[in-house]
Amino acid sequence: MSAPRTIALVLTVGLAACSVPDEPVDIHDPFENTNRAVHEFNKSFDQAILRPSANYYAETLPRPIRGLLSNLADHISISGDLVNDILQGNAEDIGHNFSRFAVNSTVGVFGIFDPATNDFGLERREARVGETLAVYGVPEGAYVELPFLGPSTEREAIGRVGDFFTNAFSYVLEGPSALAATGVGAVDLLNDRAEFGDAIDEVFYESADSYAQTRSLYLQNLRFERSGGDLEEQFGDIYDELEFE
Repeated sequence: MSAPRTIALVLTVGLAACSVPDEPVDIHDPFENTNRAVHEFNKSFDQAILRPSANYYAETLPRPIRGLLSNLADHISISGDLVNDILQGNAEDIGHNFSRFAVNSTVGVFGIFDPATNDFGLERREARVGETLAVYGVPEGAYVELPFLGPSTEREAIGRVGDFFTNAFSYVLEGPSALAATGVGAVDLLNDRAEFGDAIDEVFYESADSYAQTRSLYLQNLRFERSGGDLEEQFGDIYDELEFE
């Protein structure tokens, strides 16, 4: 199936799949019992594997090297930003992200460095399929917590599937190159877990109800972003950055 048809299918499924509560509620969580069980699994995974791995990664690899790997991970995913900018008809961000891609592909040595941000003021403007679905009027749907992937909603979970198909590198790279790109993404997740470690530990291991706290922070972040705000400036983009949290 071609990429455009796949994206169209994701949009169609998204329109049909997201549930809407009978009456307006602030938190629509009909799967809470299951979500709590998944949340406990994710906490166990974090405690046993992800957190110690991230701490070891941060202690072993110097921050400048970690920054270069993070730059490369962002560069690999920018094609998805551009596809969603086009689907949303956002001409300004199309030009912005294309210019960023061009600068970092050339001056930035295939995205290893980030002169687009540091020298040209072209910071990354992320756009995901979940955002595109929201632009097309797809409701948020029920809150769900996904194994390994963490907090989400029905709409955003469908968007995660679409994100794979909007990343051009998933079609271009093959064999060792594809494995290397996957490895860069995984390493970047460790870096994110290390960078946001204190905030995540506070939510996971110090709050009275880590599930409710995670859900509240995630939905607050998501709704602010989908309404056009930038919650990262206030609280830090914890849950969008950490795919495995």
